[in-house]
Amino acid sequence: MAPSQSLWWSSLEHAVTPRAALGQHLDVDVAIVGGGFTGLWTARELLRRDPTLRVAVLEKEVCGFGASGRNGGWASGLFPMSNASVIRRYGRESFEHQRHVLQDAVVELGSSTRDDGIDARYEHGGTMTFARSELQVTRLHEEIASARDIGIGPDDLSWVDETDLDGHGRVAGARGAMFSPHCARIDPARLVRGLSDVVARLGAMIFENTAVTRIIPRRGDRRAEVVTVGANVHADFVVRATEGFTPNLPHERRTVVPLYSLMIATEPLARDFWNDVGFAHHETFADDRHMIIYGQRTNDDRIAFGGRGAPYHFGSSVESRFDTDPKVFEKLEATLRELFPTLEGSITHAWGGPLAMPRDHSPFVRVDFDTGLASAGGYTGDGVVLSHVAATALADLITRPQTETDFTRLPFVQRTLRRWEFEPFRWIGINAGLGLANWADRVEAKRARLSRASRWLERLYD
Repeated sequence: MAPSQSLWWSSLEHAVTPRAALGQHLDVDVAIVGGGFTGLWTARELLRRDPTLRVAVLEKEVCGFGASGRNGGWASGLFPMSNASVIRRYGRESFEHQRHVLQDAVVELGSSTRDDGIDARYEHGGTMTFARSELQVTRLHEEIASARDIGIGPDDLSWVDETDLDGHGRVAGARGAMFSPHCARIDPARLVRGLSDVVARLGAMIFENTAVTRIIPRRGDRRAEVVTVGANVHADFVVRATEGFTPNLPHERRTVVPLYSLMIATEPLARDFWNDVGFAHHETFADDRHMIIYGQRTNDDRIAFGGRGAPYHFGSSVESRFDTDPKVFEKLEATLRELFPTLEGSITHAWGGPLAMPRDHSPFVRVDFDTGLASAGGYTGDGVVLSHVAATALADLITRPQTETDFTRLPFVQRTLRRWEFEPFRWIGINAGLGLANWADRVEAKRARLSRASRWLERLYD
């Protein structure tokens, strides 16, 4: 089963044929629950370190069915916390180490896909955050100044004047843009499906259409266990890599919240359009509004464009009917046409899906050597590169538990998770945050001034 109406899945050269479901009990070294980026990268890195390992990947649908095959296609060095928050929580040295690892990982992801023979449409063009008002100009200049104060130089983050935008890309009303080179554009479905083939060639057993109902920790001489509808798997380690679908597992309802991010895509656009707006190097783009938007120029000259704004559903519910929301799709199209007034093409695809946000906004990588349970996730929409980094840390912890590596000493590795509040408090708080972001954007657009909602948002997400 492919995500409904996804551009990425509809553009695959071959129809996805599910692999066989798990049909008998297994004993393995590592069982991985979830066939997205985190699970597949983990399997790849484990088998690269030790080809003799018995590794099984269990996926409820098909590999890449979740956010890994539906996202905006940004392979970025972004982290879902502000620089100041990371420094305050983990210290300056940890921040610097993390920043360099993530930036290097953007390049490493491209190298990995090429080495594996995956044509993921990887184009390392950087990313643009446009300022379309004086408030946004001021805010982005302040962000760059703050970056300079902590040692981030112009090679890593810079301002592009309005007169120089033609060298990158342009949206209507842009008064300049903040540019980071640490981002590449990809086709996520081609990457995740190609990665599943690579992992299978390395020797992993991949079972699709295999729903996991429970994960049982190690107890005494009894190994950790994965319970599915048809059969069970015993393993030395069980890695939970379920991201936005995590709340569907027992006792995980408050581990992360599933936030829905929706996308649209245009038909292929004329050469004259692209000559006018640019993005010749496939720079990804956003602007500095509070409600997150994101876009890219695809390999066949479409615009794939997405954003937040869909409501959080009570009880951390994850259902396929939430993947579409006509009102959000209409708003996305209106925003896209506002950014590109000369866009004449129609919208051909509209889709969505859940991403995972932890309570303290930081991703996590954990291995419990007593219970044999491991997990990684909580990328809050920045998971293409973070999943690669997290998987590398997981593989290092499992295969070399006594050896510190650049990945195992990242500050979000082996950290304690804070759980979300009980309902209805998280439903009220999260949807209030979405409402504040909308309110702040409306005030800034209509009155050209900072709203009180903007200040409340800073406190909420700090």
